[in-house]
Amino acid sequence: MTISLLSSELASRFYQRWRDADAGRASAIDAAAGSCFDSAALTTLLQKEIDAGLPLPRAMRRLRGLVVTTLIRRDLDGRADLAEVVASMTLFAEFAIDAHLQALQGELEALHGAPIGAESGLPQTLIVLGMGKLGGAELNVSSDIDLIFVYPEDGDTHAGAGQKTLSNHEFFTLLGKRLIAALAEITEDGFTFRVDMALRPNGNSGPLAASFSMLEQYLIVQGREWERYAWVKARAITGAADDIVTLQAIVQPFVYRRYLDYGSIDAIRTMHRQIRAEVVRQETRHPDRSDNVKLGRGGIREIEFLAQVFQLIRGGRDAGLRERSTRAVLRTLALRRQLTGDEVEALLAAYTFLRNLEHRLQYLDDAQTHTLPAAPADRLRVAQMMGLADVATLRAQLALQRAMVAAQFDAIFRDKQPIVDAGAEATLLDESDTQASIAARLQSLEFDAAASAAARLLSTLQSARMQSLPEISRTRLLALINACLPKIAVAVDNRAVTLGRLLGLFEAIAGRAAYLALLTEYPHALERVIRMMSASDWAAQYLTRHPLLLDELLDGEVLNAAPDWPAFALECQALLDAAAGDTERQLDVLRELHHSQQLRLLAQDLEGAVSLEQLADNLSTMADILVAATVQAIWMTLPDRHLPQPHFAVIAYGKLGSKELGYASDLDLVFLYDDDDPEAPALYARLAQRFITWMTSHTAAGILFDIDIALRPDGASGLMVTSIDAFEKYQTRAAWIWEHQALTRARFCAGERAIGDRFEALRTALLQRPREAGQLRHDVLDMRRKLHAANPNRTALFDLKQDKGGMIDIEFMVQYLVLAHAAHYPQLCADIGNIGLLKLCGELGLIDPGAALQVADAYRQMRRLQHQVRLQGRERERVDVGRIMREVTAVVGLWSALLECD
Repeated sequence: MTISLLSSELASRFYQRWRDADAGRASAIDAAAGSCFDSAALTTLLQKEIDAGLPLPRAMRRLRGLVVTTLIRRDLDGRADLAEVVASMTLFAEFAIDAHLQALQGELEALHGAPIGAESGLPQTLIVLGMGKLGGAELNVSSDIDLIFVYPEDGDTHAGAGQKTLSNHEFFTLLGKRLIAALAEITEDGFTFRVDMALRPNGNSGPLAASFSMLEQYLIVQGREWERYAWVKARAITGAADDIVTLQAIVQPFVYRRYLDYGSIDAIRTMHRQIRAEVVRQETRHPDRSDNVKLGRGGIREIEFLAQVFQLIRGGRDAGLRERSTRAVLRTLALRRQLTGDEVEALLAAYTFLRNLEHRLQYLDDAQTHTLPAAPADRLRVAQMMGLADVATLRAQLALQRAMVAAQFDAIFRDKQPIVDAGAEATLLDESDTQASIAARLQSLEFDAAASAAARLLSTLQSARMQSLPEISRTRLLALINACLPKIAVAVDNRAVTLGRLLGLFEAIAGRAAYLALLTEYPHALERVIRMMSASDWAAQYLTRHPLLLDELLDGEVLNAAPDWPAFALECQALLDAAAGDTERQLDVLRELHHSQQLRLLAQDLEGAVSLEQLADNLSTMADILVAATVQAIWMTLPDRHLPQPHFAVIAYGKLGSKELGYASDLDLVFLYDDDDPEAPALYARLAQRFITWMTSHTAAGILFDIDIALRPDGASGLMVTSIDAFEKYQTRAAWIWEHQALTRARFCAGERAIGDRFEALRTALLQRPREAGQLRHDVLDMRRKLHAANPNRTALFDLKQDKGGMIDIEFMVQYLVLAHAAHYPQLCADIGNIGLLKLCGELGLIDPGAALQVADAYRQMRRLQHQVRLQGRERERVDVGRIMREVTAVVGLWSALLECD
């Protein structure tokens, strides 16, 4: 908090004039300055003026003088910070509007009767919308207030004897005019607030008050891009709660798009360019008015624009970004990792500095100014009010803050560069090109298979989907294609294949102007798309199915950063909580979080930045978090839940259990509970069923995971959810040996930790059971034969998973070793994966150490090949046996020595 070098008496001429105009005002300021304002204090102070015989307008103006001078005093004495100043001014504005509105509506109703809705038959009230800084609850001490007047329904007043009937529109127009006059007319006591109505539909030429239907029609038909920016701040100051909810349902679809809206960047850039040009013109004409801390480069408006562009782009998907306060939005951007914590702290510090400076400029004479004063003495006053010794220090700090803001702003709003090199203009394609001319263009860029690539490109250009697009979208799409061709030629070798995959993406997003705008606004994102399309058909299909993920490719630092899983879990919980009560949105939240994080992992994978083991660990951790969040979210939707948290646990088997999850792996799960409530079995069965539905349902955002629950007790014929007691009895007395094999790759995944601990203890005890080696070997071989027979391979290629010498053979050998020797070597129960267990068995002398390392390397290589095959989009994991012969030989050798030794 800055403490002024000047007292309020010496700093503010307005303070001196107002205090000295009446002998009692000095003591009134002293009394009020002891604490911050609240509604009760304002009511008491206003009533004191009214009791002294003043009418409401005069009383409110005198109260305004006391509020402003008190805030000047508290601020410059170091007792109030920026948050208190803007909150107090906002509170006073709301108080003044509401007090005047109640009095004026009563007066008008006495003359014309109460306005009644034609459809509902209910009394109607005026909703006063605060826009700008009033809407954001960040009002200046000398700011005007931007208002819009709306009312729910048309109709007429219910006039009585001697009263003149007015239409509701006439009534509320008259009421609005009187409210403006009550607030803004200058009298001997000054004014309460200047009022600006220019943001209403059709601006100053539009009706002063609009019904909901009139407003809705206007926003749908005529609402402009800059008005979306203005309506972000709209907040109802007065009105009935139900009417405000209805109004929000009208406004929200106009302001916030369902999809990420990068098209808004250009509109805000244009608006800002116009504002900045006007500031430059004014400063050229009046050099003494330079240093506009609001509208100049690096000023307050640029921070507001920066925050609001994120709101317009993302607010339709993220309700947390629909805050009206600039400071609150910036903090949310840090939580959402759209800006770094350091960036947000720097912007908040700059915002605080600039707003404090703006206030001190206004403290001088209660003038609505944003520029440093011309007089040197006044500049020194302002510097000293900022707690600085001289004007030079003020200018230095101001320049530092503005430079930082300008740099942040330019990083987002930089003017677009041509996305096609000037040297390529002579060979640009257009919609009139033939297949031959396109092929010639591709040949000049050394495309392979230029003729077939040209045919593919022409089919896109001539498709019905392309022809049905608005002209601006067709132009933008053609520009993107022209931009891509030289980038593909420079960046990749498989040019024709990459182009085909890219055209598939463009066809999928052609109707979404926001995605076209994103790739146009951010050429580096387009380059990342091209590299991913070239590297992996699976990645290409993934992006095409989920174009929302294009947004993830904007920031290279975020894309390549190591996952912060605690932050991911908190973000997941926060977004689910924000969407509570909207199941469809919660389903999409889970999918969007999964898809975006998976794309980041995929990008790192394709760049070779992570090992296969690290990738599997990350994918498994992400799945754990999403499973836990889903269980919790579903539990909160169950109306008959009898506990704040469920006594319920999810057990992971298979690839998730061993933390070897791949991109498209399903989840093998078992559900356990420990609850004696009579309704517990039915309740937890409902929880589990909804969990599967939430995971597997196809929504606009795709699916989350496929779920397999075949490993539950008694398999497909068993209960979906099992009590931990019943599970323990089953595993101890009735389970087949293959079910104990499965336990070698099982672990607690999510839910109640106590149940997880009990499962882990049971698992360890079962794995450590003494077993007769011959019978165990027979059972394992019998199960392996059944699996092999169920998955025949009739091709000449080697099936990495199913064929003899493949991955299942390795997994079966590990399971056999654990079940055969864990009774003597409890360390074999550790959840360290197949490779770790193989090495451990070699170290313990259970198998030849050299063979253990060879088979561990074989498993790693087979997983790597399996991963590569999947990335290329092939369904079956089969390769030329020559690529894997050495590894297969090592596996077959160990299998023979271990399991076919009789």
